[in-house]
Amino acid sequence: MDKLLINGGRRLEGEARISGAKNAALPILCAALLTDRGLALSNVPRLMDITTMGKLLAQMGVEVGSQENGCLTVRAAQIGNPVAPYELVKTMRASVLVLGPLLARCGSASVSLPGGCAIGARPVDQHLKGLQAMGATIAIEHGYMNATAKRLRGARIAMDLVTVTGTENLMTAATLAEGVTLLENAAREPEVADLARCLNAMGAKIEGAGSEVIRIQGVPSLAGAEHRVMPDRIETGTLLAATAAAGGRVRLAGAAPDTLAATLEKLRESGARIAAGSDSIEIEMAARPSAVSLSTAPYPGFATDMQAQFMALDCVARGTAVIAETIFENRFMHALELQRLGADITIQGHTALVRGVERLQGAKVMATDLRASASLVIAGLVAEGQTLVDRIYHLDRGYESLERKLAALGARIERVN
Repeated sequence: MDKLLINGGRRLEGEARISGAKNAALPILCAALLTDRGLALSNVPRLMDITTMGKLLAQMGVEVGSQENGCLTVRAAQIGNPVAPYELVKTMRASVLVLGPLLARCGSASVSLPGGCAIGARPVDQHLKGLQAMGATIAIEHGYMNATAKRLRGARIAMDLVTVTGTENLMTAATLAEGVTLLENAAREPEVADLARCLNAMGAKIEGAGSEVIRIQGVPSLAGAEHRVMPDRIETGTLLAATAAAGGRVRLAGAAPDTLAATLEKLRESGARIAAGSDSIEIEMAARPSAVSLSTAPYPGFATDMQAQFMALDCVARGTAVIAETIFENRFMHALELQRLGADITIQGHTALVRGVERLQGAKVMATDLRASASLVIAGLVAEGQTLVDRIYHLDRGYESLERKLAALGARIERVN
């Protein structure tokens, strides 16, 4: 099993290019189920989750091309098997995003209840309530969501809580529904807006994506399209946090600064100098960072997917930080591993108190989820001696060659088996 070996103590210098966003690419791949025409995508990241989604679509009968230079073509000319089996869904919660498109296109779907990272309960009740409001009949049987609908009907759906995948599932389903669908209390994440841009290029009629209310006028059918996946704001934030923790000067090309306002604000608060262009970000950190307190929140608040990386930064910062996690109840598991490196962290419920220390010490640590693995990499970059990060298959789910990008910036990091 692959591990990452890190020799800490190096400042980061140079330029890196940001990959396409996994959290945008996955729902867009599922949108290919809505049409019998081809969907040509570019800036698709080469990740384990993308491969898993490709396998899931292929077993339904979808033609999934080979991924080359970030380009991937998908065509669902026929869907012979509208089933998402447990064997594939258990490894990736985003597999639930096939439910809405399958139901809209085929009139039926059987999707295993999802798995993914063990960071807390992520129920799909909002997905099911919304689809039922649109006329679907859904039964949970033997661990599967079995749904049928002759044709979905437009409806006004007020979601009880903000859910990104719920918003995406209902939005894709509504594109082929009869009439108008209103999604209220919708997720405002940039990835939702990127999905809407792709769907509109396919002929959908969607307004308001990126706001709290999305209006979808159903159409009889969708066509093929070309779409470039948006840059990954979490990979961008991770590399920025790594630079702020380790010190140095880095330029990130192919980024989307307008999706990172909360992250950039906290980096400036830590003492980093930030210069943002239209599609690039430069960061310079000349001294030990200052402690940064934060509370996670749905977009445009501070992303829960950046909490672990900032905890790693706070471990070596001047001062004490209070980190409140409001999205997932089990998302402090990385704190125990950071403590193995010498971090001073106290957990009380959904709040972590991080007292910065001058330096961490290298040790063997284990990744527990995707973003936790990124936090351990950052901690390893600033720890004295060697840090060995185990179970990095979590990292490979969401970062394309993170160790290569960091090595190109001067970090002493390598993948070992």
